[in-house]
Amino acid sequence: MSFNTLLPVFALMTSLLASVIIFSLPEQRHGLRTTVNLLAAGLKLVLVCIMVWGVFHGEEYRADFTMLPGVTFVLKADALSVMFAGLSAVLWLLTTVYAVGYLEDSPNRSRFFGFFSLCVASTMGIALAGNLFTFFLFYEMLTLSTYPLVVHRGSPAALRAGRNYIIYTLTGGAVLLLAIAWLQGLVGSLEFQAGGHFAGLDPAIHGQLSIVFILLIAALGVKAAIFPLHGWLPQAMVAPAPVSALLHAVAVVKAGAFGIVRVVYDIYGIEFSAGLGLLEPLAWLAAFTIIYGSMRALWQTDLKRRLAFSTISQVSYIILGITLLGPVGTAGGLVHLLHQGIMKITLFFCAGNYAETLGVHRVDELDGAGRRMPATSVAFTIGAFGMIGAPPLAGFITKWTLGEGALAAGMAWAIPVLLLSSLLNAAYFLPVVHRLWFRAAAADWPAERTWGRLETHGWLFWPPVITAVMTVGVGVLASLPFSPLSWAELIAEREFLP
Repeated sequence: MSFNTLLPVFALMTSLLASVIIFSLPEQRHGLRTTVNLLAAGLKLVLVCIMVWGVFHGEEYRADFTMLPGVTFVLKADALSVMFAGLSAVLWLLTTVYAVGYLEDSPNRSRFFGFFSLCVASTMGIALAGNLFTFFLFYEMLTLSTYPLVVHRGSPAALRAGRNYIIYTLTGGAVLLLAIAWLQGLVGSLEFQAGGHFAGLDPAIHGQLSIVFILLIAALGVKAAIFPLHGWLPQAMVAPAPVSALLHAVAVVKAGAFGIVRVVYDIYGIEFSAGLGLLEPLAWLAAFTIIYGSMRALWQTDLKRRLAFSTISQVSYIILGITLLGPVGTAGGLVHLLHQGIMKITLFFCAGNYAETLGVHRVDELDGAGRRMPATSVAFTIGAFGMIGAPPLAGFITKWTLGEGALAAGMAWAIPVLLLSSLLNAAYFLPVVHRLWFRAAAADWPAERTWGRLETHGWLFWPPVITAVMTVGVGVLASLPFSPLSWAELIAEREFLP
């Protein structure tokens, strides 16, 4: 087997092997467990960077394994897959660093980090899946590996959230399996390819294809938290902050959105989907979810729940973008896959820092926290303004590109949706920022522990600082080669609009 064949397998195996090693380590081997985590995360990032460089220059990375007659396990790196894999690799490394500090004195760390690595392996498998069958295997593996993370604390609230999560996601998985089997019976090959498979098919089966499309979107919409399938996500905020960051920024909700992108562009094809009249209802559903999530966020007093409803709104930008029927809208939706991940993980890292350092969980407890934790609060402010869409931050690039895409596609109704969403983003983020910087603390903060000159433990301090810098950088440098926007435009050119 060639190096190009083995590379996607190696990228997947780094976190799989890490999970096996971590599960086998005694609880007290904290240093060795941390070393394994960081080495695996660093190696995965290197391998993904090699694939990004190769895909940019036309290299092909593909591994095929026949499992049953007509059923093939395929790992493949294309422009879209390495974009998602790159997000996973970068944010896994930072979340690993953060989780090491966050769980420093917690029990069951080997169990946590073992399932944490399995979760990342599942996400990498979803990114590199070359067909719907392979995608389904890793999609369900993601469900099973994230459940122990959601219930990690073992409290009644955590167990309720885990039960709700598993009911939603396993039901969605069953619908997904039904849709894949039905589709396989109708058309045969379900490999991801630019432009899809279905142009020129017998019109007699178009009705069945429309039903299967609805089933696929509904199944994937559970993890993407599309209304009304979003109920599990706010409840899952009882999980530790690193888990919340992983769920929102890189793993579960992004897996659902990524799956919808694959179905629309690489299974059905954008033109065929539009011809069946399937995209306009999906666009309106995404628009409703954007406004609904923001409205619900307004009334949340718990900081992580406010961020959770914000995610419900923000992830639907991706889905809105891919329904805008043009390369500009496609680029806007896809770039938000990365931009939202960077901004949202910043906000969850900061929320975790407030909880761990100050014991603060509610918005109304944040008064004056900016003076006590200035670096964390600057990072939160950058993430919040990015979500609002303030220039020149990452969220501004997304919303500007989506607006251009809506006009180019003749779907100007999306512009008021984007504007109203930004106003609502401001309405639920600016009061938090105001409390951080412009209100006096209601009471003395807990006594400071000694972390040198840092405001919190170094493992917790640096990840949000780095992702806040990234939030600024991907906006300011959006026009440069290899920026998220440039890569999204490359995908629109190479993969979706040949």
